[in-house]
Amino acid sequence: MKNLILVCFAFLVSLSVNAQTFNPFYASIVENTSQTNLLNDLTTYESFGVKNVGSNRLTDAENWITSRYQSLGYTDIVLQPFSYSAGTSNNIIITKTGSVYPNTYLIIDGHYDTINGSGTNDNGSGTVLIMELARLLKNIDTEYSIKFIHFSGEEDGLVGSNYYVNNTVIPQDLDIRLVLNIDEVGGLAGTNNDTIICERDQSSPASNNTASNTFTNNLATLIELYSTLNTEISYAYASDYMPFENNGEIITGLFEKNETPYAHTANDILANMDVPYLYQVTKGALGAALEFSMAYETLSLSEETNLNNFISISPNPSENIIKISFSKPLDEAIDFKLINLSGKTVYETKLTEQTQSIAIDVLDAAQYLGVFKINNKRFIKKLIVK
Repeated sequence: MKNLILVCFAFLVSLSVNAQTFNPFYASIVENTSQTNLLNDLTTYESFGVKNVGSNRLTDAENWITSRYQSLGYTDIVLQPFSYSAGTSNNIIITKTGSVYPNTYLIIDGHYDTINGSGTNDNGSGTVLIMELARLLKNIDTEYSIKFIHFSGEEDGLVGSNYYVNNTVIPQDLDIRLVLNIDEVGGLAGTNNDTIICERDQSSPASNNTASNTFTNNLATLIELYSTLNTEISYAYASDYMPFENNGEIITGLFEKNETPYAHTANDILANMDVPYLYQVTKGALGAALEFSMAYETLSLSEETNLNNFISISPNPSENIIKISFSKPLDEAIDFKLINLSGKTVYETKLTEQTQSIAIDVLDAAQYLGVFKINNKRFIKKLIVK
């Protein structure tokens, strides 16, 4: 929960959908979002009671969250312990590895601790949203890796997220594409909940502000493409994205428009929320996650065989020049990029001719992946440079 009151300083912007376009493949995944899952998970989350650091109730919630990811088939699940005056707790970190950029991460985060009450909105709403995204993304191929992170100690001053940045992000020099923070998105019962706030970075350091603005505008566009919600742009503050922002990472976030008056009280309960609103927020967030992680359709065995016959790279191994050839003329341009084994793009272009030569004499001798983007699908060939 944000400890400050959201003042009227909200930036209303006119957003077009030119930055992103509706993707039927993404929409087919979004339509599998389950309002029943969200309701059931909120009910379970609320049943644990006040989940403050140092309590068995928070440990119960931690075990429940961890078990959920295990049941979904995730295997890279890390409990990161940290201690402070309130006690010892764990950040829960789940990693889904991307196929093209395995060492670059989209982080989707929210806190699961509460204070003074069950915190069903603050932040049970963010907790169950993230778990529903993880369910729907589990078997979807993505270019970028995704980390689903449930932070603890947020209510005591962003303790868990600060610990993660200082003890994981900085020492590992973690390559982060974007941090998408989800905090209090459950809506307020009895009000017209038709708008979600998308939050951008406007604080120091300023070096990441432009990129945050771009991602946040895109987030708003994607929310409107894949949900029924309207969007407003405001500024990021007082939640778990701030330690990342202070480290120069690119951040954005979601926060409810009609801010609940019940946060940090015993009345932050399911009865005071709007579950259909959370359902729409989840759908929009999922559409954004698919776009930001660059999700794509998996090739069938026959499609892979056909593309292998359709596309050739020669010579391979190569020294100075490669020739990319297609077995028939192209109907439309194909995006192509070369990725090194560290997951960095070293070359990219659009292929428009049936045969095209590319100079690679500036590349180090190593193995690379040639990635062809064809509609919503990816075809990958290995290339050796001598």
